[in-house]
Amino acid sequence: MAGNRAAAVLARLRTEARDALELVLLPGLAAVLPWRWSFALFRRLAGWPWLYRAQCARALALAREAGMAPDAARWLREYRLVILTDHADHYLARTRSDAWLRRHVRATGDWGVAPGQAALLVTFHWGCGMWAQRHAHAHGLLPHTLVASPEGLRGRTVLRRYIRQRLRTLEQAQGRPVIHVPGPMRPLRRAWGAGEQVVVVIDVPADQVPGTVPLPVLGRSVRVPAALARLAVEQRVPVTVYTLDLDLASGRRHLRLHPLGVWDDADRLLGRVFERFEAVVRERPASWHLWTEAERFFAPAPMEGDAE
Repeated sequence: MAGNRAAAVLARLRTEARDALELVLLPGLAAVLPWRWSFALFRRLAGWPWLYRAQCARALALAREAGMAPDAARWLREYRLVILTDHADHYLARTRSDAWLRRHVRATGDWGVAPGQAALLVTFHWGCGMWAQRHAHAHGLLPHTLVASPEGLRGRTVLRRYIRQRLRTLEQAQGRPVIHVPGPMRPLRRAWGAGEQVVVVIDVPADQVPGTVPLPVLGRSVRVPAALARLAVEQRVPVTVYTLDLDLASGRRHLRLHPLGVWDDADRLLGRVFERFEAVVRERPASWHLWTEAERFFAPAPMEGDAE
């Protein structure tokens, strides 16, 4: 028994040490070094196989199964670099002004929403997203991002604290509190009633949300969340889809904005949204963070008559 306890303590210490290195120490260098130095270092670190090892191994296996990783070594370097940069954004957003935003984030298109106008802003777990909320806030918008409550963090003190701090950073970047899901729709309706915006990262596994519809995505029938699209149609709220990708050579970002306007059919709206999702995943497969959850995301859709 004593030996088992000692082994468990040692395993937990190793996990905490790895979390401290991968979530705090390495990405935190972005807070104290010029960005060009940090990113040059991150590009070198992206070639180290021990970095984010378990996450990368699972992601690569599922991406290869989907035919999205023909060059494994190149795919892994890009995946690690995107992960590391995404973590670094937490520290960058806390230490850089809007001048950094103007210098390092290039926007194509516009939000399609005026300050004081309710809207649904839709994005994906693809690329590096926090600077999009900062950009929206700098342009007079007041977005609330929907965030899921983390699960399975028992014994992960560093990870739990990192998530808490990252949510605070996100709230500072967007100028409004996050909205936790699942939960009642009242905070979302209040935000829209106040002429503010709601951000949803929509590409989540169907078992994480109530109310889905089947759609063809990447050659498969996938159940996608439908509740917010239906509510946006009901409330006549305009929708904008956006992505923020990482230039792998320079570390600069490209914010691509696609206003879709007001819709009267939620299923057609979701079809348009996931057309954009499929386009960016095919363009840069290793920039999709949720390859680790691909089995859940691509779980077989119910028959049409059984859709919720």
